[in-house]
Amino acid sequence: MDAAQERGLLLQEDGDHHPLLPSLQDASLYTGDGSVDIKGRPATRRTTGNWRACFFILGDECCERLAYYGIAKNLVTYLKSKLHQGNLEAARNVTTWQGTCYLTPLIGAILADSYWGKYWTIAVFSSIYFIGLVVLTLSASLPALQPPSCLGSVCPEASLLQNGTFFLGLYMIALGTGGIKPCVSSFGADQFDDSDPTERVKQGSFFNWFYFSINIGSFISGTVIVWIQDNSGWGIGFAIPTVFMALAIASFFSASNMYRFQKPGGSPLTRVCQVVVAAFRKLHAEAPHDASLLYEVNGQLSAIEGSRKLEHTSELEFLDKAAIISSADAKSDLFTNPWRLCTVTQVEELKILVRMFPVFATTIIFNAVYAQNSSMFIEQGMVLDKQVGSFKVPPASLSTFDVISVIIWVPLYDCVVIPIARKFTGREKGFSELQRIGIGLVLSIVAMVSAALVEMKRLEIAMSEGLTHEKAPDAMRSLCAAFALVTVSAGSYLSSIILTLVAYLTTQGGDPGWIPDNLNEGHLDRFFWLIAGISFVNLLLYIVCAMRYRYKNV
Repeated sequence: MDAAQERGLLLQEDGDHHPLLPSLQDASLYTGDGSVDIKGRPATRRTTGNWRACFFILGDECCERLAYYGIAKNLVTYLKSKLHQGNLEAARNVTTWQGTCYLTPLIGAILADSYWGKYWTIAVFSSIYFIGLVVLTLSASLPALQPPSCLGSVCPEASLLQNGTFFLGLYMIALGTGGIKPCVSSFGADQFDDSDPTERVKQGSFFNWFYFSINIGSFISGTVIVWIQDNSGWGIGFAIPTVFMALAIASFFSASNMYRFQKPGGSPLTRVCQVVVAAFRKLHAEAPHDASLLYEVNGQLSAIEGSRKLEHTSELEFLDKAAIISSADAKSDLFTNPWRLCTVTQVEELKILVRMFPVFATTIIFNAVYAQNSSMFIEQGMVLDKQVGSFKVPPASLSTFDVISVIIWVPLYDCVVIPIARKFTGREKGFSELQRIGIGLVLSIVAMVSAALVEMKRLEIAMSEGLTHEKAPDAMRSLCAAFALVTVSAGSYLSSIILTLVAYLTTQGGDPGWIPDNLNEGHLDRFFWLIAGISFVNLLLYIVCAMRYRYKNV
């Protein structure tokens, strides 16, 4: 019995015997992508999924991102003002933690795709996330878990217990947020039947509003919560994100009966390994000129649970060897052994990952640029004049301008730019994914050039006002989504490596270096120019990769 037939098994709770397979007249009542409801029955179009379910997912994401950014945006300030770390150490700790937050999505993706499904993966890691926030809040609230305040310029170091408690909570948050991150967006996408043209368009719109929800949460964190942390205390400043995480969990589970679920299709990493092993086992076999002679199951659905077939492509032909039906295969039952014989769809999955890798790799530099938003940009903000009338803007709130621009641009992009672009490009989404990435890379270079120019002007003012030496103020959906997030992780780790190298190379001979504790004595502008130069070279590499990329065919 294939997957399509299994979906047709409708068991009535009252024991009545209805036809096992829905009639053609009833086919329009159910989704065509193999999704089921929470009880495992075929999902109906009228009562499950669509925007009715996504509103709760967007609410969950908004509250969860508020909780995350409520910690992340001002973290460098907390490390400097409460744990008494220097500029370089605090920036490294922030970018390393951020890197871990975007590396752990691999764990969540594998568990979601292989065993638990997205819904239960979100449930488990949300609990870990919440516990981490509670630990962090206690660390910032209990005097025994904080080092004594500075006496003048003497700042006692945090003890092992104090550091240990704080970083335990921090890295539980990293595990929790990383575990749910690749699942929430793809679970939201699951609420739309991509075999239905109308729902497919709504699915594209969902991702725009999903990003909008992220930035609403980020905006509240970067304004209200940051102000509370700087002016009312860190205990309450961390308690508020904890409360919002509880609201995120409540929002997500309150709509459980409305959701559509895709059954776990097995480990994509295992399938990748099977293709590689099967291809090497047939290293000397010659692939047929007719691709239809390669192995594939009958029917519209593939052998992978909940997955449609992928068309054969002529690239990376070595991998096609995994789907060659040898004489030994034909004479035995090896069709059931994917370590010896793989389907064309399974081979094409790996080809997609291989083709995506260069594109993902070129976004690592972009994410190294973005990592400055939570470290060096804030440290730069600490030494700027932040007074606006009678109100002093918290340094961590400066990153809110990025969020405000997104909040303004997402509705404009979705309602104005996309329809106009659609007329010129003929694409449903207006721009291709590669075009969007390219535009983002260009804008990241502009951002670093702008930061460098601002820092040059700030240093000029500091020198002219005689402030140079003043003490500075103290202050496969899931897997592909996971791979995209891993580039964010790699960007954050790369930022930490660059900071370490810059500190080492620029402090030779007793010089203060580009990023000393007192930024007035350094050259943060040169660091920004360095990142801008690396980003430009990366853009050129991206253009080459994008020109060679080929999209999948279903």
